[in-house]
Amino acid sequence: MTSQDSSGQKSTGPKGTAPKGQTAATRRMARHYTMQALYQWKMAGNSINSIEAEFRVDNDMTNVDVEYFHEILHGVPEHLSEIETAFEPFLVERSLLELDPVTQALLRMATYELKFRIDVPYKVVINEAVSLAKKFGAEDSHKFINGVLDKAAAVLRAPEVKANRGS
Repeated sequence: MTSQDSSGQKSTGPKGTAPKGQTAATRRMARHYTMQALYQWKMAGNSINSIEAEFRVDNDMTNVDVEYFHEILHGVPEHLSEIETAFEPFLVERSLLELDPVTQALLRMATYELKFRIDVPYKVVINEAVSLAKKFGAEDSHKFINGVLDKAAAVLRAPEVKANRGS
């Protein structure tokens, strides 16, 4: 049996259970720490490897999908130009430099997922970014992030968005 949980993780175990270590909650924590690590990367300018090592030492990673954390944390800087090019047209009268570091981190992380993790439904990507924006972002930043990612998803995941909106 194959199903998807609320984090977009495909489940292949008995009764739709996720593979060991990969659940909605562990993916959510991976995104949580990834957003914080990308914020730190932007603010402190430390290397991604040293930031990852610090997070692994300073945080209890027991309930974190560490492979997902690693992939996104390293994937965003590796594909930064491509990621920013994908969402910049939708910033609406703002430049990337005008965005606060939390908003930048969330848009980069979510756009990475939209572009490179097509196994995760676009709605999950957007909902997770909006949830983190409500927790860590500036007032109403979640509305801005939702609008930008919704437009980016319509381009990056056109068939999926069209199928979802048509049903």
